[in-house]
Amino acid sequence: MTTITYSNARLLDLDAGALTARTSLTLVNGRIAAQGAPEGGEIVDLDGLTLMPGLIDCHFHVVAWQLDLWSNVIAPDSLAALRAATVMEELLGKGFTTVRDLGGADFGLVRGVEEGLIDGPDLIICGKALSMTGGHTDLRPRTDIRPDAMGERLGNMGAIVDGVDEVRRFCRTQIKQGARFIKVMANGGVSSPNDPIDGLQYSDDELRAMVEEAGNANTYVSAHVYSDASIRRCVKLGITSLEHCNLISPETAKLAAEAGCIAIPTLAAYEGLALEGKTFGFGDAEYAKIETVRTGGQNSLKYMRDAGLPMAFGTDLLGQLRKYGGLEFGLLAKVLSPVEILRDMYRAGARLCRMEGEIGTLKPGARGHLIAVRGNPLEDISILGDAAANIPLVIKDGKIRRDRRAAA
Repeated sequence: MTTITYSNARLLDLDAGALTARTSLTLVNGRIAAQGAPEGGEIVDLDGLTLMPGLIDCHFHVVAWQLDLWSNVIAPDSLAALRAATVMEELLGKGFTTVRDLGGADFGLVRGVEEGLIDGPDLIICGKALSMTGGHTDLRPRTDIRPDAMGERLGNMGAIVDGVDEVRRFCRTQIKQGARFIKVMANGGVSSPNDPIDGLQYSDDELRAMVEEAGNANTYVSAHVYSDASIRRCVKLGITSLEHCNLISPETAKLAAEAGCIAIPTLAAYEGLALEGKTFGFGDAEYAKIETVRTGGQNSLKYMRDAGLPMAFGTDLLGQLRKYGGLEFGLLAKVLSPVEILRDMYRAGARLCRMEGEIGTLKPGARGHLIAVRGNPLEDISILGDAAANIPLVIKDGKIRRDRRAAA
């Protein structure tokens, strides 16, 4: 039995909306055992640091090494896997101990973490996202009439799937191969060449088939959606994980909350694209789409909060834009309080990862996924966006994985 006590720490108490006085947290065999006095074993003195659950990013693509998505697709699978491992190691270093991948990652990357080959976060995967012909992950230009033959490449975030029967087969295949949920591109996108941001994607029957197949496997469907019409349609058809939601209306936000949905805003992605998109070849059409969703993002936060729609934390930063991940905390804080952001990150995030009681909590029995923080994130949540300066310890399953205390 391995016992480690992290002592002299201020624990994050989201129920009280405050930090505790200095106390201790004991872990036994990688799980939280008790708060309070040390119970023997190794003692790690945190000298007043804030101790809180590890961060959860519920919208990421670990295979998106480059912002040029086609270059990811054509990379050899072995190279794509090595690149994804590097991305995952970066994420753990930033304090993210659990990451939900929204298209691309496979069961091999999950096993890589479990077997200790990748020093990264726990990975919750959907396999490949479903895209209709001409949809959000159909990267072929208009003049390219070749059939899609790249859907199974590791570096590809999605595959082209058309028709109810093929949708069913594809969903079943993803689940058989280790997917924990299903992802669909149900709306136009920013980074794809042929689909306007207000375009609906897939028929109602195809979406119903996805929901049914996911439900048969006791899981759910996640949808890429921006426009209010696309969000409303997905809610009515039984889709419960709503990605982005930048153009949601107050009425649709209320409908989604009543249906038990969770939204995942990803505001940092559009800030990064606005700053550097032209450097990476984005044209006027893409920039117009970026501005549409970027300007709508702040209003969407207010509408969703007022409707009582939970919002998990996600960044959706691709390739070279990963460096802007820390911006998400400050962007959310323009509308939401630190307590609101953290409660939803942990509670809604655990629900989406289907790990309630396992992550996002300091209660006994939870896995020992923790970070130690310099300062009080309830006063300034933006400190969580600079791990090098403010997150000296990252702990996963009770073991220290990153230790920057000497750099203080």
